[in-house]
Amino acid sequence: MRMAYILFDKMTTLDFVGFYEAVTWMGILKAKENMSWDFCSNKEQITDDRGLTIKINHVYPDLSVYDLIFIPGGLSTRQLRYDTDFITWIHTARDVEYKVSVCTGALILGAAGFLNGKRATTNPSAYELLTPYCTEVIKERFVRDGNIFTGGGVSASIDLGLYFIESLTNEEVVQQVQEKMDYPYYTSRDGTR
Repeated sequence: MRMAYILFDKMTTLDFVGFYEAVTWMGILKAKENMSWDFCSNKEQITDDRGLTIKINHVYPDLSVYDLIFIPGGLSTRQLRYDTDFITWIHTARDVEYKVSVCTGALILGAAGFLNGKRATTNPSAYELLTPYCTEVIKERFVRDGNIFTGGGVSASIDLGLYFIESLTNEEVVQQVQEKMDYPYYTSRDGTR
């Protein structure tokens, strides 16, 4: 599984890091073979909403070569969804199997047309902004509609990552990852920890 993490100026880093930390454990634990990930952006260096600067190795790559794209949120998504060059680039992921967002990253998925006819969630402060892009905004920490996975506000990123792992593997792998992360708060789909 080849994953593209889409990073951009003024993003909220925990939106990205929670999912990234959880999901990359699938490769470390050999629960999935041939896992790799790239950090992608529209520029060579980005600065998050708290001042952390990150160097990017993949600038405007063709996203169609990936199996998963992940888009975090942040206040800048409110403007970025209208950036034609950025959204055209995101649209190169139209045939990518898994499309994932946390927080207002859902606005970017929506602006690219990926949420048409889908149920989705975002940060509670942005439910109204997401409404035009999808069939229904679900007020939950994470939502799956087909192969579109969306997470709520910031810390929901960890839960979404664990849910994604469970969707691709099984509860045993999720429990292993929870132990590695010392994160006892996720509840599996069947209600167990």
